[in-house]
Amino acid sequence: MGSTISDRTYSVYILRNPLGANYIGLTSDVETRVAQHNTGKSKWTAKRGPWNLIWVKSNLSLSEARQLENLLKRQKGGIGFYRLTGLEPPLFGGSSGS
Repeated sequence: MGSTISDRTYSVYILRNPLGANYIGLTSDVETRVAQHNTGKSKWTAKRGPWNLIWVKSNLSLSEARQLENLLKRQKGGIGFYRLTGLEPPLFGGSSGS
């Protein structure tokens, strides 16, 4: 029996490139999605990598994952972003991507 959307769990993830830019996304397969970002299959990240996975929140429903992804994106890389994730800001002028 195949899994349905409601059976699947999702993860919200954050990538960072060497320039300190962040990318926030959601997926049901983090490993595959990070590989796609680093091989040019994602338009926004294609020319901005390589990307390193720096944060993941897993085992979320699709609704929970979308809510968390949107909340993190609304922080625009500000203090709320770092408070919510527990990450440290980059030592140089990074920014938050999509």
